[in-house]
Amino acid sequence: MLKLKKISEVLNMKVYTDGGDYFGDIEEAELVDNRIYGWKIRATRDSFLSRAIGGAKGVIVPHNLVRAIGDIFIISKTAIPTGYEEKTEEEPLAPISEQ
Repeated sequence: MLKLKKISEVLNMKVYTDGGDYFGDIEEAELVDNRIYGWKIRATRDSFLSRAIGGAKGVIVPHNLVRAIGDIFIISKTAIPTGYEEKTEEEPLAPISEQ
């Protein structure tokens, strides 16, 4: 059975990606024609979103990228802002060959 939630119950809920990264907190819902269009997610200090977008305060995630809403809010990892590349370990420099 589908369990419905009120929008007021979802506000300030923690948001995670389907990859398990903490993304931010729900700030508000964007409604268009009495339907949920998207979710405004606030970047918090320790969230993945704050690292991804730098100085911005948050993003709007389209509702079709929401995977689940329960005790936490789960969104698709494709909601990560474009142009963000995760930091990876640099490859070690190759030794200089003696000539």
